[in-house]
Amino acid sequence: MPNTENSDSQSRFSIIEVIDGFIDKINQIRKILLGISISALILAPLAIGLSAYLILHPHFFFILDEYDEFGIFLAISLVMIIVISISWLVLGMRQYLMLKSWNKKYSNYIQRKDQVDNQIASEFKLDEDQEF
Repeated sequence: MPNTENSDSQSRFSIIEVIDGFIDKINQIRKILLGISISALILAPLAIGLSAYLILHPHFFFILDEYDEFGIFLAISLVMIIVISISWLVLGMRQYLMLKSWNKKYSNYIQRKDQVDNQIASEFKLDEDQEF
């Protein structure tokens, strides 16, 4: 019987370690996604601004009139850049807000985990240096 209890407690401990590792990996991915969303919040307005500047430039209509094929290609390209940048900006904002809420939940999880660990350690009088 002692082997069963020892094996059972070790499997619970390993499950907790796996879950903690999984949550840590998700947190690493969250940091990468946060960088991507911040880049979207910076680069999308820049692309929209440059496209708007080119469209509003006085020589833009001259290029449309003078160079038929290139003018059409340029106009279509600028409109596509603006549409894609607006959608990229909206998705970046949504992603940033979602990751911000994840950060709050992750902080609460870490605090609760530390509280439970401290409570268990004090209840069973376990040292932090003691290995299981």
